[in-house]
Amino acid sequence: MMAYAELVGERLRNIRLQKGLSLHDVQSASKMEFKASVLGAYERGERSISVPRLERLARLYQVPVEHLLPRVDSQAEASDAAEMSLDKVRIDLRRLERNDDPQSAVLQRYLNLVQIKRNDFNGKVLTIRTDDLRVLASVLDLGLSALSSRLDELGVRARD
Repeated sequence: MMAYAELVGERLRNIRLQKGLSLHDVQSASKMEFKASVLGAYERGERSISVPRLERLARLYQVPVEHLLPRVDSQAEASDAAEMSLDKVRIDLRRLERNDDPQSAVLQRYLNLVQIKRNDFNGKVLTIRTDDLRVLASVLDLGLSALSSRLDELGVRARD
């Protein structure tokens, strides 16, 4: 299980990426209040952010403060993680590209980042790892089992 600071950091990174901001964009927009290196340390869980700074970052991102904090339901998440780790989640990137649901656009942006990170550009199917699933669930503000259901609803899960 991740430490809470890492969960907060993951959430901060996800919101920043949803907003389409780089670390340096946040540094500029905050007039150097949030230096890129410090914000990066928050996002990696290496430093804890204070409540007043969290509130200012929420204002900068134009989201409620509670949106920057992860939901912690450890028993349910542990159960979800065990369930999801047993099943490889494969996304049909072609179906995702054709889907016009707003969450599909968010999903597509995140998966593009995964492809870049992995240098995986086959363009047809992408296997999502457990860590990626956790991030994606956080980005979409869902639990892991709800994410699994949502992928099925969107019709983007690849079948073997």
